[in-house]
Amino acid sequence: MKQIRNGIYPTMITPFTDDNHVDYAAIEQLVDYYAASGCDGIFALCLSSEIFHLSDREMQKMMRVIADKNNGRMSLIASGHTSLDVDEQIDQLKAMVDNGAEQAVLILNRLAAEHDSDDVLRRNCEKIFNALPDVTFGVYECPVPYKRMVNPELIRWFAETGRIGFIKDTCCDLKMIEERLAAAGDSGIQLFNANTATLLASMRAGAAGFSGVMANFHADLYAALYRFHLENDPRADQLQAFLTIASAAEGKLYPVNAKYHLRYNGIQAGIRARNKDMRQWNTTLEGETYDMFLMEDMIRDVMGLK
Repeated sequence: MKQIRNGIYPTMITPFTDDNHVDYAAIEQLVDYYAASGCDGIFALCLSSEIFHLSDREMQKMMRVIADKNNGRMSLIASGHTSLDVDEQIDQLKAMVDNGAEQAVLILNRLAAEHDSDDVLRRNCEKIFNALPDVTFGVYECPVPYKRMVNPELIRWFAETGRIGFIKDTCCDLKMIEERLAAAGDSGIQLFNANTATLLASMRAGAAGFSGVMANFHADLYAALYRFHLENDPRADQLQAFLTIASAAEGKLYPVNAKYHLRYNGIQAGIRARNKDMRQWNTTLEGETYDMFLMEDMIRDVMGLK
C-alpha cells in the first residue's frame, strides 16, 4: 500500500475562463499557491473541483497538468470517479493514476445506491481492486448526490483488504472520528478530517491531517495549525478558534467565493462555477469575502506568521 504524506490537503477547485472552459494556466498558479502555502498534498478532481460538471477528457488533462506542475513537491490524490457503471469507474480511476495521482479516491455513493447494503459496496470495491491490482485507493464520503458514510465495521474491512490508504472523513463528529481511528488501528489507513471545528482535536486523537474546502481560502493558516499541533505550540488552540469561525464561509456560495478570494492570493482567474447559479453572487458576498481576507492578515500579524 502506497502511503501519502500527513498534513494539509486542499480540495482543489477548478478555475474556468469567461467562456466556460477549464483554465489550465490558473490551475498551474493554484498548484504553486498550495505549495508556497506549505500544503503537504492536493486532493484533485473531487467535489470542490465540480467533477460532476467535467468531462472525462477535461479531468484527465487537468490531472496531467497538476502532476506536471507539482513535479513531486506535494502528494497527489484524485477521484474523477463519477460514473455509476463500475467498468466505467475503473477506467476513470485508472486514468487518474496514469496521469499522475498517487492514490485513486473512491466516492462511496458511486459504489452503492442509497438503500443498498454495504455488501453491494464491498462487491463493487472488490471488482475495482481486482481490475487495478497495483493501485492504492482512498475513500470519500462525498455529500452529492447523497452522503454515504463509513462505519467502523466497513473501515475494518477496508483495513483487511490492504488496499485503502486514505479516508476523507466528513462526519463532523469527534466521537465518530475516534471510533473510526480505533477501527483503522495500525493498518496504515490515514484519516483526513474535512471539518474545521473538530480538526485540532481530531489530529490530537490521531487523524493524519485536514482535507477540506477552507484550505482554498487560507491554506497557509491550516499549514500553520498542523505545524503548531506537531510542535505542541500553544498558539494552536487560538488559531483553531479563528479557523472554526472563518469556516462559516463554506456556506456562502462555495466554490464561487473561494475563487473570488484566491484573487487576493494572486491567482489570476475568473470566479465562474458550473455548479452554481452565478446570479446569486453579489456585492454582499464580495464584501464578506474581502473582510475574511483582512481578518486573515490580522491573524498572521498577531501570531507572527508573516
